[in-house]
Amino acid sequence: MNRSTLCKSILALAIAGITSSAYAASEHSFGGYVKTDFMVSHYDNGAPSDDSLSRQFYVPGTIFGDSSRGNTVTDFQARETRFNFTSANDLGGHKLKFFLELDFFTHSDGNQRVSNSYSPRLRHATVTFDNWTAGQTWSTFQNPGALPEALDFVGAAEGTPFIRQGLLRYTMGGFQFAIENPKTTLTDYATGGRIESDSNYVPDVVGRYNFTSGDASFSVAAVLRQLEIEETVNIGGNGAMSLDESEFGYGVSFAGVVPVMGDDKLKFMLNYGDGIGRYIALNYANAAVVSADGSLDTVSSVSGFVSYQHWWSSKWRSNATVSAFEADYDSSLMGSANESAYSGNINLLYSPVKPVTIGAEWLYANNEKTGGEDGELNRFMVSFKYAL
Repeated sequence: MNRSTLCKSILALAIAGITSSAYAASEHSFGGYVKTDFMVSHYDNGAPSDDSLSRQFYVPGTIFGDSSRGNTVTDFQARETRFNFTSANDLGGHKLKFFLELDFFTHSDGNQRVSNSYSPRLRHATVTFDNWTAGQTWSTFQNPGALPEALDFVGAAEGTPFIRQGLLRYTMGGFQFAIENPKTTLTDYATGGRIESDSNYVPDVVGRYNFTSGDASFSVAAVLRQLEIEETVNIGGNGAMSLDESEFGYGVSFAGVVPVMGDDKLKFMLNYGDGIGRYIALNYANAAVVSADGSLDTVSSVSGFVSYQHWWSSKWRSNATVSAFEADYDSSLMGSANESAYSGNINLLYSPVKPVTIGAEWLYANNEKTGGEDGELNRFMVSFKYAL
């Protein structure tokens, strides 16, 4: 072996040794679950089409239906199925973590005729380095740990922030601070239609404090927003209007999980905001109304939910949840826009072994617009779930 070859061999062994040492504390894991839903849904003013979001799970504002169609539909799906990958490393005293998760909701690229072939969608993709987290994940304004256990995807859709987006977050003990993706949705004063601004440039600023009292856990969160539109848009169907407007929006949220007796739990959330828009109730109401003169009139809202989980035995449990949302519009609104929504659900779940859950659930929801139009949904569903 000549000197050059010997040096290269020694260098290769040294690099391999360093790499092996650096990743000695690495941990990799796969997770997720397989879930199948069997749903019978009754829409009082006609069922939406197969590719409607409402046929996948309850989303406020999507249940007004189609009067030209029948009222009752049956859907079988496995679209909530998800899988994730986690890699955690200890590198020179620094904690490094990567998380990726996909599922199959919200896409309309498949169909129910032959194969039900739906594309995966990105749920979470984050890198955490010590106290810093960057990527796409739950908004810091949301407390996912306070969500009720339900078979329908969200479970308390009107009463909770429910949003995943790009962010940069710093965590210090119970405190979390973040800048997050800005996006403004507005309402046309004349038609009630949605206008999406593409000209936001100031990130949303979010803070949250998580704390405990005995065995109970709580969170307080706040979001500050700049609502911005600098575009030419068609307002009221009367032609293009050049807008260059901005307003201030904010929201606050208080959530908790309180043990009651035995393994029972009470979960709750209360939210208030002015110009909070898309952060609450899956963007049931927008952040502001574009008035006739082009100015922005912010929309205030109050929302929340209460959910009680009771354990009948170590294998049987039930959850009962009520959820509500109410928006308050300025007098500039002439068209019809989403105003109030409420729902309730109750279920019975059975886990013969820990990874498996079999359950049945009934859901009732009512949505109403400012013009008086309303929609009702009654849904009965049975689900089978296996957690990896």
